[in-house]
Amino acid sequence: MSLVSVGTSGWHYPTGAGTWNGVFYPARRPRGFDELAYYAEHFDTVEVNATFYRMPEAGMSESWLRRTPAGFVFAVKLYQKFTHPDMYLARDGVAGWDLSRADVDLFRHGLDPIAEAGRLGALLVQFPPSFHREPDTAAYLEWLLGHFAGYPLAVELRHRSWSDAADETSRLLSAGGAASVLIDEPKFRDSIRQTLDGPAGALTYVRLHGRNAREWWSHDQAEDRYNYLYSRDELEPFAEVARARSKAGSRVLMYLNNHFSAKAVANAAVLKHELDQLIPGDYPAEMIRRYPDLEGLVRTADLPL
Repeated sequence: MSLVSVGTSGWHYPTGAGTWNGVFYPARRPRGFDELAYYAEHFDTVEVNATFYRMPEAGMSESWLRRTPAGFVFAVKLYQKFTHPDMYLARDGVAGWDLSRADVDLFRHGLDPIAEAGRLGALLVQFPPSFHREPDTAAYLEWLLGHFAGYPLAVELRHRSWSDAADETSRLLSAGGAASVLIDEPKFRDSIRQTLDGPAGALTYVRLHGRNAREWWSHDQAEDRYNYLYSRDELEPFAEVARARSKAGSRVLMYLNNHFSAKAVANAAVLKHELDQLIPGDYPAEMIRRYPDLEGLVRTADLPL
């Protein structure tokens, strides 16, 4: 297995202007069509978004395993109750914000089938920009990493206070056995500052969210934030990170989150090509029509769009 895996953040985008239906997935689906199985014909990893919105269940995890090949790996996003209290409380009220070991055990129970099958690439601990570095938040992060010890961990921090105290943050993550997620997104005054030339740890985790600064904070629909297509020149520095880190022995996971109209799929395929990886699966002609960079890189099929 290659040390570098490239995929997308999520695989299910059925509605809205940015749907994948009729672009990557057929609009008229044959009986029994399975989005995850189809996706896994094209990529060897995916970042799971569903577990951010609900606790995973063992049956759900076992279903994902059955529907994907043995070498396919999952990065699983931690449930929002652990990382986004504002979102969680808006739904369940103040009484809902009561983290306990029982919450940890419930999440672990749902995740363990994937981990025990050797197909967990990482547990993604994604914090919002409102999660600033303070004594209490640093202590909480330390507590959280301790309770999810034993899994490969990747932590996404977005506020600049964490990079302003880069050495302390690095020590905290290292002590918790966690990688710091390298993120590409529009940069604002309070955005975290990162460089691509850091040392290679056991895990390198990269997330590319797109660079749609104009609609990042002000948009009609949430999906509009991710309406951005990377150029091949913009992807090349991340390909170089993957080359350098994997050469040093780091396991590299790279996910495209610019999911509007399957732009993440197009960019992930191009990135695989830049890394001299095979690009398996058939791609609909609509993908090549929308994203000409795929011309000559992917195999096309006349799918029912």
